[in-house]
Amino acid sequence: MQIIYFSIYIMNDLEKYFRETNDRLIHKWLHYFDIYERHFARFRDKDITILEIGVSHGGSLQMWKNYFGSKAKIYGIDINPECKALEEENIKIFIGSQSDRKFLSEIKKTIPAIDIFIDDGGHGMEQQIVSYEELYDHVKENGVYLCEDLHTSYWIRFGGGYKRKGTFIEYSKNFIDQLNAYHSEQKAFKVNNFTDSVDSIHYYDSVIVVEKKKKEKLCVESSGTISFKVPEKLQNISVFSRAKMKANRLSILKINEILRFFRCKGFIWK
Repeated sequence: MQIIYFSIYIMNDLEKYFRETNDRLIHKWLHYFDIYERHFARFRDKDITILEIGVSHGGSLQMWKNYFGSKAKIYGIDINPECKALEEENIKIFIGSQSDRKFLSEIKKTIPAIDIFIDDGGHGMEQQIVSYEELYDHVKENGVYLCEDLHTSYWIRFGGGYKRKGTFIEYSKNFIDQLNAYHSEQKAFKVNNFTDSVDSIHYYDSVIVVEKKKKEKLCVESSGTISFKVPEKLQNISVFSRAKMKANRLSILKINEILRFFRCKGFIWK
């Protein structure tokens, strides 16, 4: 008996619009559409504010307008003055450089707090870093920050390279540490606004997504019943043995404290 398997691929609404529209040009990596759907779907048909850096021919702004509905206020930023002519109902475009901190500062004074911030601009290292630093705090408490085309962090013409200092990939790796800052035992590493404002960080091929959410007080609890009792031989360790174990632990902790200062690999007593 021959078994035939069928695979059914269902496009989400964003990809469907992309493939079926004959309006303004849209240029996207195809796997981005699932990422958008995963993080943006909860905002559909709501009164929201979207900012996208990188207008190009205006197609993606129209795509957002179609996807999010008539309540969405959509703003675009591009360095090309010709993009200003692509404005339409519920779409406003600002002309300027995303690496110009003064320009971005003025944008924050002009537009409402952002629900969704998409960086699809010039993809240069300084452009991505400056745009994040200037606009991240303007994203709402439960908003989303998304930066795409991160593969430029590996391309030489953008100043990229594997583990190269100054790339946006290397810069964003610090987000992981900062997300976990409450657990740090080192005084030099402190909680900051990012720690208190982020719920999760998602890395995809060429894309990073930061989901914002005000962090509640961290707590840990236990539930259920114990599975076994501690063996009696472990309960009856002599006072001398306990003291020796404690001294060993203290020595290991001291060694690891020194190693940690120099960022060397940890030492474990076996």
